[in-house]
Amino acid sequence: MHLSHVSAAAVAASLLAGPGLAEEFRKVEDKDHFVSLVSGRELTRLGISLNVTPAGRIEGRAFGRQVTGAWRWADGYFCRDLFFGSEDLGPNCQVVEVKGATIRFIADRGAGDHADLRLR
Repeated sequence: MHLSHVSAAAVAASLLAGPGLAEEFRKVEDKDHFVSLVSGRELTRLGISLNVTPAGRIEGRAFGRQVTGAWRWADGYFCRDLFFGSEDLGPNCQVVEVKGATIRFIADRGAGDHADLRLR
């Protein structure tokens, strides 16, 4: 997986269900559910720490570089514009899924690479 794909998918959730072997990822269908997952929480993964605010901002760090951007919810997708340092990663609309304290972003409306982050 390319660094920009991981960083892009990383941008941009909190079900308190405990981990279960049979538990499956469930699609986040609407903005209110998404905001309830990410509000006040950090999205983390090795080398990545991001905040996705209810006001539509993305802020944090990934692999020692600043990450900034904006997001909106459109037609059931998390759509974001993202900068990884000075690199413009451009727009991408992503499927969002959640399983316990893991949030998954799947690029290109669900047809691309995915990144899993922990909700802290």
